[in-house]
Amino acid sequence: MGRRLALVLAGAVWVACTTKKPSSPDASTAAADLRYPPAEGVPGCQLYGTPRDVGRVPLVLAEMSGLAASTRHEGVLWTHNDSGNAFQVFAIDASGRVLATLTLTGVEPKDLAGLDLEDIAVGPCASGEARSCLYLADTGDNFERRKQVRIFRFPEPEQVADATLPVETLPFVYPDRPHDAESLVLEPRTARLAVITKERDSLGEVFALDGLAPGTVTTATHLGTLRTPGNVDFRTTSAALHPSGQRLLLRTYTRVWEVRRSGATRLEELIRSPVVEVPSPSQAQSEAITWLTDGHSYLLGSEFAGQILYRVDCR
Repeated sequence: MGRRLALVLAGAVWVACTTKKPSSPDASTAAADLRYPPAEGVPGCQLYGTPRDVGRVPLVLAEMSGLAASTRHEGVLWTHNDSGNAFQVFAIDASGRVLATLTLTGVEPKDLAGLDLEDIAVGPCASGEARSCLYLADTGDNFERRKQVRIFRFPEPEQVADATLPVETLPFVYPDRPHDAESLVLEPRTARLAVITKERDSLGEVFALDGLAPGTVTTATHLGTLRTPGNVDFRTTSAALHPSGQRLLLRTYTRVWEVRRSGATRLEELIRSPVVEVPSPSQAQSEAITWLTDGHSYLLGSEFAGQILYRVDCR
């Protein structure tokens, strides 16, 4: 009997010593921090929290392909569909509720053939101007055959209501060859636009669009190439420049990356800085991202109606 008891006690001690103890919250946080490095010396969050469900992509946005937070109307987001849809922009809130539909005019029907709207940005209509404009990137080119692409510009409406509005067409070409570009960003201080191309071997080529004007075909200027550490991710599908100009979010089909540089005033400075991963959800056909106006949160959308809209805030 004594021998049996001794064996039982020995077995209990062995189990206690070899059973894996659950990780402490501190250990989990440390692991997350290693994956998502803290931001130092730049406006906004030092560390981000977990993506949370805040709404759903509405039915009218079955191919949502861009998001931009209004600078004029608190809580309003401007968005649009991808190719093959009406020439429209929608105002929604973060839950996905549709607030208004803008029907766009000013483009001849023949010039709307092949329309492929890929991203949207909001910012000054011109450098130093208080008035804000919406910018739509008709830059999609899956087969890289379009000799000329364009940006559409129109003033941000004074009221969030259904309206029909004319646009200005700002055409441009690339200096090397046609590119497929699904990301548009705007420098908040200068109103300078740039596109980031969708590449199979990098996060994209960055092209500045200096000198855009109606009736003039501008040649884009190549600023550089964006790559992740180890070049492990490709094909940027949407981007958003922080209100400070010191952070840049890059969305791919699988992850979200951020470029950070304290004191950056131009894209040339920012894009030569380290690229780090930041929190993101798993979404089907993930093609939309924007900063919210406070610069402490970002919102992510998908190209399929009914998919979750996610928000990421500071931890």
